[in-house]
Amino acid sequence: MFGETNLAALLETMSPKLNEGDYVFCTVSTLDNIDPKEIIGLFKEDEGWTVIINKEQADEINLNYTYVASWITLTVHSALEAVGLTAAFSNALAKEGISCNVLAAFYHDHIFVAKQDAEKAMNALRKLSSP
Repeated sequence: MFGETNLAALLETMSPKLNEGDYVFCTVSTLDNIDPKEIIGLFKEDEGWTVIINKEQADEINLNYTYVASWITLTVHSALEAVGLTAAFSNALAKEGISCNVLAAFYHDHIFVAKQDAEKAMNALRKLSSP
């Protein structure tokens, strides 16, 4: 199944969805005490593993974090080789003073914004996708 590559179509049909819950970015040297089913995102860096996980789960296993985020999924199936989608939505969010952390997965793009900016971000994304 191929994803969409046309920027106009991606923007028109991106349909942002605000996922329930609070999410945090943690850094760990080992994944031994983390249930893989609880991990939202995972990336290996030279300094250690970056784990994106539900805040409740992080608190339960005593992981440190400094940033509490809301998770927005663009429900359109965007192709990994699509050009311009990240630039378009990050620019729209930047104009509203909203920082975003982006994870591009196989089917969808996922945007993490500060918890207090969630509704403002959803409004900016909806506005961007309006014809």
